[in-house]
Amino acid sequence: MQHASVTILGTGAWGSVLATLAANNGHSVRTWSRRSGSLDEAVQTADVVISAISMNGVTDVATQLQAIALPAHTILVTATKGLDAATLSTPSQIWQRMLPDHAIVVLSGPNLSKEIAQGLPAATVVASQDIAAAAMVQTVLASDRFRVYTNTDPLGTELGGTLKNVIAIAAGVCDGLNLGTNAKSALLTRALAEVIRIGTRLGAKPETFFGLSGLGDLLATCSSSLSRNYRVGYGLAQGQPLEQILSELQGTAEGVNTTNVLIDLAKQQTIPVPVSWQVYLLLNGKITPRAAVETLMERDLKPEA
Repeated sequence: MQHASVTILGTGAWGSVLATLAANNGHSVRTWSRRSGSLDEAVQTADVVISAISMNGVTDVATQLQAIALPAHTILVTATKGLDAATLSTPSQIWQRMLPDHAIVVLSGPNLSKEIAQGLPAATVVASQDIAAAAMVQTVLASDRFRVYTNTDPLGTELGGTLKNVIAIAAGVCDGLNLGTNAKSALLTRALAEVIRIGTRLGAKPETFFGLSGLGDLLATCSSSLSRNYRVGYGLAQGQPLEQILSELQGTAEGVNTTNVLIDLAKQQTIPVPVSWQVYLLLNGKITPRAAVETLMERDLKPEA
């Protein structure tokens, strides 16, 4: 395996796990956060820069990197799941727009950081239109406990990981209301169709959403209390105020911001998003959890496909 110099931007749970995976493979690893010092020093010799910062920090950090003389060969990997409120862009679109001379790789999959930190087996996807860059990142992170696949659909890979956070809130509501397995299965199936509809309208490949970064991530996030977005929905179903739920979470529930941005995007592109719309109404205090479920059940009858 080629030795690489790797810099991780973000020292939260996910960033720390990625740093450990790379270090365990014998690579030189540096970490950076807003409190840890010079970004310039952290990235100046990096072969691979992995961004695990929250969505609201992506544009700012990308702007800082624009002013730094990154090595020409440096690969930029985005492990952030979200949408930018100002531009309706995904993280990789921001990185590509602001640093167009560097290969951009998207990392996404059913990756609950706490389980990976415990050494439990997991798999993920690294996607890029630059096949060599994706293969490089694959070798940096892959191990006998962390299987890494590649594909050439970064947008679909990114949207699968981003949009499932909205659905995870709905899944948490379903479980919080004790609606049963039948209801949750129906919700996730129809939600997957909604995610595919959004993704393909935006230019992603439909088959990507049946892989690890789509269906795989959806199943993991919608069935585990380790998921912060699931816990948001569960808490709302239990009658807790959103502000209280968010204050008690250890980390960011990206699905809250993503939902609001997604609705703006869906309106702009005229994409039907019935499940996401009910999540939006719920998060903004315009409907109760039970009323949201009843609204979905009372929609006009139609063919499944």
